[in-house]
Amino acid sequence: MSGGGRGSAWGPANERRAQRRRVEPGDGGGAAKMESVALVAPVTALEFAGDVLLAGTGPEVAAFRLSGAGPAVAAGRRIVLRETSVQGLRAEPGPAGGAAVRVVAFGGRWLAVLAVRRGGGARLAACGGGAARELGARVWEARWAAGGRLALALGGGAVALYEWRGGGRWLRRASCGGAGALRCAVLAGTGWERLALAAGTAAGAVVVWRAAAAETPRRRLLGHRGAVLALCYAAPRGLLASASEDRSVRLWAVGALGGGPGERDGSCLLVCYGHGARVAAVALRGPCPVSAGEDSACLEWDGGGGVRRARRGHRGALRALALRPAGGCLATGGDDGGVRLWRPRRAVSDGAPVAVALRAPGRPRAVLLVGPRRVLALDEEGGLAECEVPAGRWVPVLPPAAVGPRGLLAAAPLPGGAEAFCALAGGDGRLLVVVLGHAGTTTKLRLFEGAVHGLSWATRPGLPSDTAALLASGPNGEMLWLDVTHRPGQAPCVWLMGRYLLPPCKQRWHTCAAFLPQGGLLVCGDRRGSLLLFPCSSSPELAAGSTGIADGSASPANEDSGSELELSYLLQKEGLPIETPLSVLFGLHGKTGVTSVTCHGGYIYSTGRDGCYRQLRLQDQKLEVLQKHRPCKGLQWLEELRFTPGGDLLVLGFHADNFVVWSSRTGENLHCIPCGGGHRSWSYCSSPSAEAFAFVKCGDVMLCHRQPEPCEQQVLLSSLHGREITCVQRLGTVEVPGHTALNVFVTGSEDTTACVLALSEHSRAAVPLTRLSDHISSVRALALARPAGPSAKGSSTLLFSAGGRAQIECYRLLCAADLASESAVACQVTHVASHRLDEHWERKKNRHKLVKVDPETRYMSLSVIPGTSSEHLPTPWEFLAAACSDGSVRVFGLLEAARKLVLVAESFHHQRCVLKVEAFLHTWAGGERRHLLCSAATDGSVTFWDITNPIKDAVDALHQGEGEMQPLALGTPLLTVMAHSCGVNSLHIHQTPEGPYLVASGSDDGSIHVCLLEVALGEGTAGTCLCVLERVARPCAHAAHVTGIRVLQPDLLLSASVDQRLTLWRRGPGGLDMLSTTFFHVPDLAELDCWEVTEAGGELSYCCVLCGQGLEVLRGTCPPEPPPLEAPQ
Repeated sequence: MSGGGRGSAWGPANERRAQRRRVEPGDGGGAAKMESVALVAPVTALEFAGDVLLAGTGPEVAAFRLSGAGPAVAAGRRIVLRETSVQGLRAEPGPAGGAAVRVVAFGGRWLAVLAVRRGGGARLAACGGGAARELGARVWEARWAAGGRLALALGGGAVALYEWRGGGRWLRRASCGGAGALRCAVLAGTGWERLALAAGTAAGAVVVWRAAAAETPRRRLLGHRGAVLALCYAAPRGLLASASEDRSVRLWAVGALGGGPGERDGSCLLVCYGHGARVAAVALRGPCPVSAGEDSACLEWDGGGGVRRARRGHRGALRALALRPAGGCLATGGDDGGVRLWRPRRAVSDGAPVAVALRAPGRPRAVLLVGPRRVLALDEEGGLAECEVPAGRWVPVLPPAAVGPRGLLAAAPLPGGAEAFCALAGGDGRLLVVVLGHAGTTTKLRLFEGAVHGLSWATRPGLPSDTAALLASGPNGEMLWLDVTHRPGQAPCVWLMGRYLLPPCKQRWHTCAAFLPQGGLLVCGDRRGSLLLFPCSSSPELAAGSTGIADGSASPANEDSGSELELSYLLQKEGLPIETPLSVLFGLHGKTGVTSVTCHGGYIYSTGRDGCYRQLRLQDQKLEVLQKHRPCKGLQWLEELRFTPGGDLLVLGFHADNFVVWSSRTGENLHCIPCGGGHRSWSYCSSPSAEAFAFVKCGDVMLCHRQPEPCEQQVLLSSLHGREITCVQRLGTVEVPGHTALNVFVTGSEDTTACVLALSEHSRAAVPLTRLSDHISSVRALALARPAGPSAKGSSTLLFSAGGRAQIECYRLLCAADLASESAVACQVTHVASHRLDEHWERKKNRHKLVKVDPETRYMSLSVIPGTSSEHLPTPWEFLAAACSDGSVRVFGLLEAARKLVLVAESFHHQRCVLKVEAFLHTWAGGERRHLLCSAATDGSVTFWDITNPIKDAVDALHQGEGEMQPLALGTPLLTVMAHSCGVNSLHIHQTPEGPYLVASGSDDGSIHVCLLEVALGEGTAGTCLCVLERVARPCAHAAHVTGIRVLQPDLLLSASVDQRLTLWRRGPGGLDMLSTTFFHVPDLAELDCWEVTEAGGELSYCCVLCGQGLEVLRGTCPPEPPPLEAPQ
């Protein structure tokens, strides 16, 4: 993955060419040098150095100081290596109380020694001259030897003793024969005579040598069926652990590797299978291995080869693993750029939580937890019983047939926790309200002539502490709002506050409700999956007293008086006006229903059995969906959201037949309890003292109860993406009082998500603000429709994302400063519209006569067509051009007010995959405007289109068809330029001050092409004409694909390639002249974005962001103008 490992693979000629391109700071005749200011890279090395955790991310080492049981804090960051990533960190053994610890960092052919100074905060300093040293061979492993020297395992099967102090020199060196291609190594011993090397080979063997006799292997351990990727040796126990790409971990009894009395035969003690992908790292905790794999899992194994503990949370493959000898902490890092610290739990459970049967009386129909130690059970006959968990004894609360068959049960705790309201309703329309602990004080009301279908308590702002709101749904969609007041020693008092009518549907009852903090509004979710907004007033019009009280005492009344009061209540209810919804989002969560509604932070959140939760806001008395979230893969049923005081979002739901509590912060399951599924009655309760989960199974009430434990996982570096970042766009800069300006970017990835993140040049780290997870395949392209004028406090921008499965999503983003958040920036996301070609095809008439859209069609590039949402068009449409893998160029129209994204025009002119599109607007002196489009394909051609008339025709057709139309033809291209011999991977258009346009492109063959294009009016009815004024090409400008190019100024270009070189070019009369080349640390470069920055002194500088296997921001000043040529004498 690192750039340093590529040199030997290129061959001598390419290596010399790369060395000639390398420009040191100060070289290049005063040319600008781009410097890295922020980096997010895969974590490839981890090491504990005393109370400091070190993480190698790209060429940098980040330090985190551990503070006992408290959270770890960032304690410094330093660039250590040059043109490679840190592949290993090894701390020097020594006393724990030292003032500094020396650590060797190595990767590729480079090596450096650091000093980690302790104190108020760990500080990283260079040792031995400060600069990293190139050793001429790849360093596989390093170990501290006697006298502070280094023992090294080198490429080619060599082992060496190296003196790093001073200028650096080799003390001893030997070549190990008979190994083959090495993939990993581990060293043992401190002196040359006892130094031993164990190496994993590509053939799946582990080979052991002694440095003093390295001609032939001392032993060979066989068993793996794939390359051995990691080794770990524990000298005190004589155990060697190996991890392989065959997804297995093996434990070998090798004794002393360097030979001697403790040497053993090397038999395999343990074979562990459990990873779903290659195993990349392994460590030993006592006699048991701990492994990390590319399946994002860290597994701790027991002595029998089974999984004792599985730790998950990373978004991508794991690459690094470290164990802290003291304290038992474990650290993991991987391709997502994240680092996580796992602290040991007090007790490790060997399997799923155990559910205990409580032996409930009768046959339970519903179960409810009122606190973690109090269980209520409603039986099939309508009787209610209560069980105190410590005692395990059931106490009757209401006799059988209290509410009849098909009973419903709901409870709401009162302040203090000792008492709670309990509401029961049944098939005869009666409601019973009882205060637990005062079973004799019961209020009975008859709400409906038919059955009660829905019953729930809702939190209402402004209510007294002894009052709670209750909602009940009956026949024909009628819903009642009741306020229940607790009266000590008396039956609860029930007030009828409102009547509502739910929209017609088959299952017409509510499932959940919440009163909005704004007041006067009620949000309900129904069984049909709809969200409803109702008006509500705070003043009661009618009151129904307790039907079980005759004289205000707690004694029950006779049946006749109860019947009269129930009839009176039904008559009085009819006098209250019935309210209809102000806003309806019909079927928002599908046909399976809404499960919860929650208000938090000024937003409304709803969950459903469709596996998604949605964020909404109230806009002009209407519910508006901002965003849809799918928390994790496989969670099909979401039941509830809980926001913790620490800022975490817990998602309660069901994964298959398991109840799951999922943490959004750490991305892991906090609880996973087999219960049989969510269709049965269940209840979950958590408190600072205990956690409990009760459910009905096999005709009994089952209970899982446990003490809460502190969070095992701490996120030290946030995860970005689990796979390669394919596209990036800079959203803008947010000014935060008391902080440096933060750059906000949007990234898209192969992991099917897009991420909005804030990147700080001060900390050189990224903090995700929000994730967009609406895509079903990879996100390949992004485009921004920026606002007309910048805003200092925030910016509202349209974001288009597109990728696999021919899918486009559109969002509106609003970023602003928020000092209360971790990143000091908040991002509000509103989902505007979406479009998929297969859905568009399904809506076509006579589609059986057409060729079906290829489901594997991908959007390769997007470009917003400028100037289409202004006053020059009759309606404010935004248009978007897309390059498609099926050989077409498509144009889409967005009407944001109607949330419609429509295909308006297309052309299959290229007949092959179109890789890039770029739209630009040309305005003549008279004010006439022409919309032009440039597209580039895999054959190296660059084609130009005039799409002014298709856009005008599309606007007219959309206006007449009310947002629906058949796609138009783009027409005939104006001009085609064969710029390259193969695919065009980068394209940029820049207008010069004189008027013509510079069109720069980069290709798969490493070449750069620049042409100067003039736009003119044709004669007569010819329309727009394009004329090529100048063409400049630079073959072999890079050693690999040119995937990023930008025209900074008319005479200044910036290009980036997969060869990890960022090159600045001067465009002159004779062609392109290289000014400087900078090595960047993002392998597999996918895209480049640039912007200008004006420094405090008025100096102009350029910044660029590069994405691929990571994300990096570089900054450089504008190079000086070249001196003018002297006139000939």
